[in-house]
Amino acid sequence: MQIVVFEDTRVLDLKPLVNLKPVYGLYTGFRSLQEKLEHLTRGRAKFTYHLRRYLAHFFAEQHPECLVNRLEERDVLLVNGRIVCDEAAARAISEGAFESGKAYMLGDTLLFARVDSSLLLTADGGLMPDLFDTSRLVQELAIETVTGFRVIDNLWDVIAFHADELLRDAETLELGRLEGEVHPSVALVNRSNIYVGPGAVIRAGAVLDAEEGFVAVGSGAIVEPQAVLMQNVFLAPWSRVKIGSKVFSNVTIGMASKVGGEVEDSLIEPFANKQHDGFLGHSYISSWCNLGAGTNTSDLKNNYSQIKLSINGQVYKTGLQFLGLLMGDHSKSSINSMFNTGTVVGTGANIFGGGFPPKEVLSFSWGGSGGFESYDVEKAVETAMKVMARRKVTMSSAYESMFRFIAGTEGAGPSYV
Repeated sequence: MQIVVFEDTRVLDLKPLVNLKPVYGLYTGFRSLQEKLEHLTRGRAKFTYHLRRYLAHFFAEQHPECLVNRLEERDVLLVNGRIVCDEAAARAISEGAFESGKAYMLGDTLLFARVDSSLLLTADGGLMPDLFDTSRLVQELAIETVTGFRVIDNLWDVIAFHADELLRDAETLELGRLEGEVHPSVALVNRSNIYVGPGAVIRAGAVLDAEEGFVAVGSGAIVEPQAVLMQNVFLAPWSRVKIGSKVFSNVTIGMASKVGGEVEDSLIEPFANKQHDGFLGHSYISSWCNLGAGTNTSDLKNNYSQIKLSINGQVYKTGLQFLGLLMGDHSKSSINSMFNTGTVVGTGANIFGGGFPPKEVLSFSWGGSGGFESYDVEKAVETAMKVMARRKVTMSSAYESMFRFIAGTEGAGPSYV
């Protein structure tokens, strides 16, 4: 049986966060959805990954061990890439506990299906579709309703689920183990809930307070002097917390990312930069973003009402009282930028100037509260290459092709010069 982790048409509702990654590249907790799936199945299942074609070459380049967008067996188990895998889901997948010809539905979401591969191929050329229209697929199958699983349905779910998922991911940490270099003046509160990985450095006067929750510092990560980490904080390998920072209450800092100032209830993907003062709360910052000095986000309305998002001009009720900034890859803010509650910033945007920008900033747009123009694609590519090179990452041709595709399809209009 071939296990195919697939993208469905509802992935489009998760733009801009999935513009440069498959849906299972999204994080909630401190693992991506793909990492959760692979970690919890513990090698008992081999996955084929289905994703939009413009993403496939770069994904295959990053995961050469994986089969991508290819069917090799007749008997196929489909697994929705939006699933936030837990032990129950991992056990069912590993054991193949699904009947042939049956669709397993969580509400109106096709979560699993065991099918003949002929149902998955398009009429023209025998390829899998770019995105699966599951409403069509289930018409060919018997339906069974399932409950108790969690999926990413909405753009804000990555933050809504984050606190719970961070605690669940933390169950796998070796808390109480301190292997890195910890300066004698560091305050370690409740050492049994602290992890410091090999090669990590905790410098003078820092505070790791695990009295309420855990603190985990990954291999090679650096915590600079007088930084405070408390109430469930995970630093991925090679990340850095800058001097005097306050990082607290359910925060994930991705690999090689830098943070400073005040960070609360937020998730920062790998290779992002928010190393200066300013508040970031209940926010999701994608890879290769840069928040300028003094950038501040609001995550609570003055009247304490629930926050709404504007996506493609349509307003959505999130049901959340706290929600800050959701920012796509390669976007930037200038010094002293301000973002209102529930702001969505696209891919490759550049925000500057006084006042609050609109609550929806289109991809590859350049400007601020005074208005926006489109960011020239060639300049955007040039800047992205420089940003990546600063972290000793070379933009491959596959990545550049993916980047240009999004610039061409998600761009805001006439080029800014």
